[in-house]
Amino acid sequence: MSQSTVQPTIAPVSDSPRVAAVIDIGATSIRMAIAEIHSSGDVRTLDTLIQAVDLGREAFENRRISRKSIERSAAVLQRYQRVLREYGITESSDVRVVATTAVREATNRLAFTDRIFVATGLNVEPIDEAEVNRITYMGVIPYLQAHPELADGKSLVVEVGGGNTEMLVVRGGNVLNSQSFRLGSMRLIQTLDGIRASAARRRALMESHIRRTLLQIAENIQDDTQIHVVALGGDIRFAVHQLQEEWDGSTLAQLSTEQLAEFTDEIVTMGEDAIVKRYGASYIEAKTLAPALLAYTMLAQHFSLPHLFVCDTNLRDGLLHDMAVGGSWTAEFRNQIVRSAISLGRKFDFDETHARNVAELARKLFDQLRDEHHLDSRFEVILFVAALLHEIGLIVNVRSNHKHALYLIRNSDLFGLSKGELLQVGLVARYHRRAAPQPGHEGYGTLPQEERVVVSKLAAMLRLAIAMDDTRSGRIRDIACSKEDKQLVINVPGVDDVSLEQIAMRENSLLFRDIFGMGVLLRAGK
Repeated sequence: MSQSTVQPTIAPVSDSPRVAAVIDIGATSIRMAIAEIHSSGDVRTLDTLIQAVDLGREAFENRRISRKSIERSAAVLQRYQRVLREYGITESSDVRVVATTAVREATNRLAFTDRIFVATGLNVEPIDEAEVNRITYMGVIPYLQAHPELADGKSLVVEVGGGNTEMLVVRGGNVLNSQSFRLGSMRLIQTLDGIRASAARRRALMESHIRRTLLQIAENIQDDTQIHVVALGGDIRFAVHQLQEEWDGSTLAQLSTEQLAEFTDEIVTMGEDAIVKRYGASYIEAKTLAPALLAYTMLAQHFSLPHLFVCDTNLRDGLLHDMAVGGSWTAEFRNQIVRSAISLGRKFDFDETHARNVAELARKLFDQLRDEHHLDSRFEVILFVAALLHEIGLIVNVRSNHKHALYLIRNSDLFGLSKGELLQVGLVARYHRRAAPQPGHEGYGTLPQEERVVVSKLAAMLRLAIAMDDTRSGRIRDIACSKEDKQLVINVPGVDDVSLEQIAMRENSLLFRDIFGMGVLLRAGK
């Protein structure tokens, strides 16, 4: 019998899904998820792996990760690499490795990340609370919007992790507050180490620690409307799967507080071996289950809630979706950051009208000068926020308000911005006036060259925007930028006289000339 010569149809490469992976190095385990990312942005998980580690106990107790644990982590990641190769994942751009609280808090975190890189070639990225909150928001907001009771209501989104408890307060899709608390299942376990006490006494000690954090959470929530709790995390998902076997995770589960409390009472009295034997849990799950469920139960009871909602999303899901959109910030996420910045500005009694005018002019400059600055769209948000907040230091001192702005911004809790991004915002605001960036300046000199250049470019554009609203009248709204004879010309349509702004521009454009090699001419009426 002759063989068929018909060749199979091969789809164009552009239509083939991208296979990518994310690895989460946590307090108790190293988890990996491998998925197909389609051009539509859809993500389909292909495989998940988990290996136990003991990083949290060491980091939270000694502030260091032992050499033994570092080598164990490297060995786990080497095994994961073999799995990655089986899936054809060989490019570093198709793998993202993050580390959370345990590695972030370890004083030898650089030794940890360097050893992993030497052993595997993988770059470990310790992510801070702001990045975790951003990923959490992106993952949970579709569930909130799809639920009639939560879409317009006020929700407290909480995840009790190994080291920290992360909190978002969301209403109508808007983030009202985001915060991280030093309460985690591993930290609670650590407080009981070496204590010989009955199960009841151990529970009382954990409750005492949890109660202190609950009071802090309550202080950050205005008690003006009914609140719903949306719980995230593997421990609470485990409880739901035991109590509601039909839940498939595609929608929010609704778990009664009474039912959760009864299950928690049972778990707290059991040892790890008994939990593994009775519920088929892994030893990783059994270790953290009691303290985490106790925290969720007490939270629901503190707010007198008849039930709480449970969401089947995790950090790895969020990271995969982040890869699917290329790490770009959606318009809605950008708006969340801006709203948070405006709230901060109001806290320090800023001139909101002037701040908004400057921010809009800075945004237009950024957009029209893309061929000159070559910066990613994320930096437009950094510039916009810096423009909004550039004068908040006035509340401290007029003379050095630019330096005080840097301090206030660096020590704020702006939603969605990491500590590194907060530093960038603060430095851009710091350089809105007076001296140009100098290597000896606080925060600036320690940045790598690429980031120093970014700060200088953004600060130069901010100064131009401030000059255009020097009269604080808001009369300059539209601009049209062009290059003429190696000079940047900013045309101001609809305004006949810009003489006052031109005086301010002559002084404020010096940094722009030094960075971009162009003088600036402000021209009216065209």
